[in-house]
Amino acid sequence: MSIIQEIQDICKEQVFKSVFDAYFKMLRNYLIFKFGSVEKAEDMAQNAFVVLWEHCKKVSPDKAKSFLFTTAIRLSINNLKRENLAINFQNNSKQNPINNESPEFLMVEAEFETRLEQTLNLLPEKQRTVFLLNRLENLSYKEIAELEQVSVKAIEKRMQQALQIIRKEIGNI
Repeated sequence: MSIIQEIQDICKEQVFKSVFDAYFKMLRNYLIFKFGSVEKAEDMAQNAFVVLWEHCKKVSPDKAKSFLFTTAIRLSINNLKRENLAINFQNNSKQNPINNESPEFLMVEAEFETRLEQTLNLLPEKQRTVFLLNRLENLSYKEIAELEQVSVKAIEKRMQQALQIIRKEIGNI
């Protein structure tokens, strides 16, 4: 190994420290801007330096900056994918909770659902459509009016009529 290569060796503690001092703050700030979390940005920046240390024989100091940024972005994206996977898992498990309700409650709930379904079938098509779009799809009256190509007032009137029929048939919802 020549003297120039020895000076340029990132595996040397002094060279690694100078690379760390030169790029850590810049990398952290970039990750904060990119992903919005200071704690995660610092973690990912530190992890990128760990990976650099693990590959120090393969990376020259002049390539360290691009290696660090590429590594940090990949680590951050992988971390976001893991977090999204965990969130999706939690959401799916919330949709299928273990049912600890009493049998009486479950029976009343089933009867109510049956009555609601029968009542919705009694509604004229336009009223049923407005009710379902608003209550199940969470669309605003304005959005429904645009879909149906009618005024917002017409949608309000249809919803009022639908609710009157539903209240009459199964009580106040």
